[in-house]
Amino acid sequence: MLVSQTLALVASLIKPGVTTMQLDKAAETFIKENNALPSFKGYKGFPYACCISVNDAVVHGFPTNEPLKDGDIVSVDVGVYKNSFHGDSAYTFGIGNITDEEKQLMKVTKQSLYKGIERAKHGGRVGDISYAIQEYTERQHKYGVVRDLVGHGLGRQLHEEPQVPNYGKRGTGAKLKEGMVIAIEPMINMGTREISQDEDGWTIRTLDGKPAAHYEHTICIQKDKADILSSFKEIEAAEKENAALWSDY
Repeated sequence: MLVSQTLALVASLIKPGVTTMQLDKAAETFIKENNALPSFKGYKGFPYACCISVNDAVVHGFPTNEPLKDGDIVSVDVGVYKNSFHGDSAYTFGIGNITDEEKQLMKVTKQSLYKGIERAKHGGRVGDISYAIQEYTERQHKYGVVRDLVGHGLGRQLHEEPQVPNYGKRGTGAKLKEGMVIAIEPMINMGTREISQDEDGWTIRTLDGKPAAHYEHTICIQKDKADILSSFKEIEAAEKENAALWSDY
């Protein structure tokens, strides 16, 4: 999936001294070179190809010309429109020497995504996904689960029904049907679940200034288990290779 390849490109470039604006431009160029369009650019007026959110920014962050620093954590959300359909995925990167607490937040958030996907089966309910994510992140690990932002259906439109919250009750919400395509995207805060919005009208931050993590897969509902259409495999490989190149930074 092109959206995963784009995030893998970001993974190969991200390091201290690089700006998020450079990452955004590289991603947009790559998407267009592959005969596709960045889904986010122009969507409700959003001016960039990627949402790039640093540290206490949860989602919808604007790329900037400020260089990334050792110790930053960076969530990159990418949408791609190709062959009349949208793909959507997000990944959080740790830059250099991040804290053990931040590593744990990222690990748990990524794991919670797969716990949600495990519950995404034909005949189930959206609430089954929501409950699995909340149970793992909030009840087991005491993190804040953002309530105001949700995952979503997608296809010919970037955001379609149903909404897919990261909290909820089992057996509630829209019924999951074979062939349905949804984006599941846990947005998890180290501290409070409460958020604020910057004056730019887009960037969402944690209210207490603590870091947040965000991972997202596009999946297709099947009878026994979901088909994960996006992939982290190439992202993780590029991340590992890149980290080895500047580990002595």
